[in-house]
Amino acid sequence: MNKVTTVSTATVSTAAVSTAVVSTTASTTQAGGVSLNPSRSAPVKTVADHQVDWRVYLTLTKPKVVALMILTALVGMCLAVPGALPLQQTIMGLLGIALMAGSAAAFNHLIDRRIDGIMARTHKRPLPSGELSVLKVSVFASGIGVAGFVILAAIVNWLTAWLTFASLLGYAVVYTLYLKRATPQNIVIAGIAGAMPPLLGWTAVTGELHANAWLLVMIIFIWTPPHFWALAIHRKDDYAKADIPMLPVTHGVEYTKTSILLYTILLALVCLMPALVGMTGLLYLIGSTGLSAGFIYYAWKLKYAANNKTAIETFKFSIIHLMVLFVVLLVDHYLPI
Repeated sequence: MNKVTTVSTATVSTAAVSTAVVSTTASTTQAGGVSLNPSRSAPVKTVADHQVDWRVYLTLTKPKVVALMILTALVGMCLAVPGALPLQQTIMGLLGIALMAGSAAAFNHLIDRRIDGIMARTHKRPLPSGELSVLKVSVFASGIGVAGFVILAAIVNWLTAWLTFASLLGYAVVYTLYLKRATPQNIVIAGIAGAMPPLLGWTAVTGELHANAWLLVMIIFIWTPPHFWALAIHRKDDYAKADIPMLPVTHGVEYTKTSILLYTILLALVCLMPALVGMTGLLYLIGSTGLSAGFIYYAWKLKYAANNKTAIETFKFSIIHLMVLFVVLLVDHYLPI
């Protein structure tokens, strides 16, 4: 009778089979006169242990990237209005933009699952590791994308909703599905999609496009290639193994280093433009100049005095550069000098 019960339980899950085998073995051994302590047996996972943690879904949205995008969108909002921000448009605008940005990131995971499984940097992501199925990721990405669009369209304004949707398509479809595999200039062409958050923030609270907002977009657009190429140098072998035509793979590391240095110089000039057009004050001018000098220093070091850590150090500094630059924009707006 005990054996029948064990077999019946085993049909519930693989984990239960393991438990039944251990229990049966222990009972048989005790019958032979040898006592085994079941508490010393290795713990066996149950069905509940295989339930997906919400944090796995969170990783699909690339939360650190989205957080930086939301910061730039918030700065766009703040610079768009002279006084206090409209509370509803601000909160709902940031929520809608964050949801659609997270949706784009999740679709990126979905489309790139084969490549992610090949690359050392990404092989532990939810899809290649088997933590989530294609269906679950598809439903999740579509769900938060639709939710974000509805929030923006119904509560904020249609302009922001459609611009955010265009950004989602630009990153998830145009870049991930086509450009990434088609040309070494993939990140340059598609960089506009990732550069849109300041404009989205601006339109969320004003309902209109403005030249100053496009200037903020230009800063991120020029910042993107040297930021990403530094990572591509560090992970060159990974991209080559996955047959992705990133610039270091197709044109060599030295060519890429030169491109990074030239782009950081161009970025320094673009970062001066908000001060030159009267959009910002002295505080921003000083801050942006210092940050640009730091980025150029890292790019110069990468080109002429690199070690095996310089590329990833340049990549990390580029993130600090953009984050601090937009914080300085915000401080300068409220504390003009």
